[in-house]
Amino acid sequence: MPWGKVKIEYEDMDDEANINTGVRRFRYLKDQGAHAVVGQTWAAISLAINELCLKDPYPYFPVNVAPLDSYKKGKMGDCTYAAGYTPWTVGYMAGAAAIKDLGKKRIFYLGRSDSWGWDIRAGLEAAAKKYGGTIIGQTEVAQGTSDFTTVLEQVRAAKPDVFISAQFGGDAIALLKQCYDMGLNKQMIIFNSFLTNVVAEGLPPAARENIYGMHFFYYDMTGFKDQETVKLATEYSKAFMDKWGTPPDAYATIAYIAVQQLFDAVERAGSFDQAAIRKAIDEKRDFMSVKGPAKWRIDHEAVYDYAGFLVRGKGPNESKGKFDYFEVVSVQGGEEVYPRLEDLGF
Repeated sequence: MPWGKVKIEYEDMDDEANINTGVRRFRYLKDQGAHAVVGQTWAAISLAINELCLKDPYPYFPVNVAPLDSYKKGKMGDCTYAAGYTPWTVGYMAGAAAIKDLGKKRIFYLGRSDSWGWDIRAGLEAAAKKYGGTIIGQTEVAQGTSDFTTVLEQVRAAKPDVFISAQFGGDAIALLKQCYDMGLNKQMIIFNSFLTNVVAEGLPPAARENIYGMHFFYYDMTGFKDQETVKLATEYSKAFMDKWGTPPDAYATIAYIAVQQLFDAVERAGSFDQAAIRKAIDEKRDFMSVKGPAKWRIDHEAVYDYAGFLVRGKGPNESKGKFDYFEVVSVQGGEEVYPRLEDLGF
């Protein structure tokens, strides 16, 4: 800072995935003099906090995958910057990767009956329209569904080339286990739209084998074309492993990028003032992240050259260690995989 080195201090508080708790603790941190807040993986809480930031701008960097509507003009706080992207992008990347990279054009889609599932479906439909895919069947279930037997029989009867699902976390683990148990893996490509290491850990290695999905960041970039990105990803992953004993997962990396961008903007601004931070970001939108080149868009969304990595699950005979979950097959990214600014009102 202009007045010398500043020690970074942080306070870690749990929002308990509860809107009232999250808002209350955000207000507490702000009242106690915190210069910025980073966090929230549940969209409902980040949206509630962003509403406060609309009325009273404050440096807020959510790390979730926020609903598409939250990026529309006038919906994002002046100093709210989202290092993740929207479910629309997740769906678009899944569709483009399935059709272009895997050559699978007949798609069955299992959504989720909320904005997460609906936005993924919209992105998937856009990719299918562009690349000549066909969604031959689709249905949706509520978050927390544990028995997918009826749905999977419907998928089997439709005989798609690829089964793309929107399920996440524990729901995804339950679904992918049942796909394996029912033998669907032998009849079609199983594609979970947004995979994480946590999901991989929850699956038996045999059930993980040849599962495909998009990953925000994967720590092992062996063979990837961009050597500068490989170097940054490897250095970051090693530091994370040394500290925590596990490789960084998707949401840890979103948070890392968010904090890095916050600190870079503060240094350039020479101030913790929200208006100065916003000005610093607006004046230098391009940045290099641990997952490659990126830029801040006018909707306060980070656009990555490598937005999502298509990964394939490794089976018991391929895995070389405890954390050897996937191999990176290809990548999706750039403006193409993001919703058009015109559609967001810009």
